[in-house]
Amino acid sequence: MADTRFAWFAGIDWGSERHHACLVDSEGTIIAERECSHSGTGLAELADWLIRMTGAASEVVAAIEVPHGPVVDTLLDRGFAVYSINPKVLDRLRDRFSVAGAKDDQRDAYVLADGVRTDRRLLGRIQVSDPRFIELRAWSRLAEELQEERVRLSNRVHHHLWRYYPQMLKLSSDAAAPWLLELWTIAPTPNKGSQLRKSTVERLLKQHVGRQDKLTP
Repeated sequence: MADTRFAWFAGIDWGSERHHACLVDSEGTIIAERECSHSGTGLAELADWLIRMTGAASEVVAAIEVPHGPVVDTLLDRGFAVYSINPKVLDRLRDRFSVAGAKDDQRDAYVLADGVRTDRRLLGRIQVSDPRFIELRAWSRLAEELQEERVRLSNRVHHHLWRYYPQMLKLSSDAAAPWLLELWTIAPTPNKGSQLRKSTVERLLKQHVGRQDKLTP
């Protein structure tokens, strides 16, 4: 593939919650910097900002450490050329500006932008993936995020029940099980639980797990 001339160079220092972006011109002068949240809205705003600053995505080449993920997918989808810079390579590029070695998001974003400006021929350009793979990755990330959220909320439920209603925790190892949460709604206190009829509990279990579970007396 023939090399392409670009007028603008963006470096994006990736973070789990926020990303720092730096835009430089063909001389390496910093034009603008921006932070965005790691969210659909935040990434869309980042892409819009780059286009607004440069006039067209086709004029911009962006550099990032990770060669995949939501940031890369968003940039490719909007028409930017995206290059991946290996962390070890970034370390060497960083030495051009500082030997301190401490992590600095703002500086790293600039190093990424200037690195892709001066050494693009040595870097690997990320190509657009099959749309089906992009969709699959998106669904996979969503499933992982939902699972992490479920675990977090389950731990909170377990903590509250352990404090005042430990009897509930003897019924299931999964404090976020739908049937257990509904049972907790029906009988929110130990006193209410002691007044429950066996038929009520069996009916609830039939609805959720399709079988009659026997609770330990």
